[in-house]
Amino acid sequence: MKALGQHLVLELYGCNAGTLSSVPHVQEAMVKAARAADATIIDSIFHHFKPHGVSGVVVIAESHFAIHTWPEHSYASVDLYTCGAKTRPWEAFKVLKKLFKSTHFSVMKLERGLLPG
Repeated sequence: MKALGQHLVLELYGCNAGTLSSVPHVQEAMVKAARAADATIIDSIFHHFKPHGVSGVVVIAESHFAIHTWPEHSYASVDLYTCGAKTRPWEAFKVLKKLFKSTHFSVMKLERGLLPG
């Protein structure tokens, strides 16, 4: 079977709460991750919640990167969904793990759009 896309579901724990609370920091990290994945960035939008937390998405030509943060728990939930053979979502994961200073994590890889051949 051939997959149209790869979807990495990241659970990042022990992250820096200050970074996870900041729209500029979260957005910058997600854009850096998209660049590390060699993805083509189309646009991005991020929102800060009161009293805390950031959600956002980087739309890429190859699909999207999305994040939701819970700074009060030092936790971030991230979806890295890429299509095509050129992107490197595992490189994006490495960047995010480092920039958020995650002390432990889990990653689930899904193959999306399984087709014969």
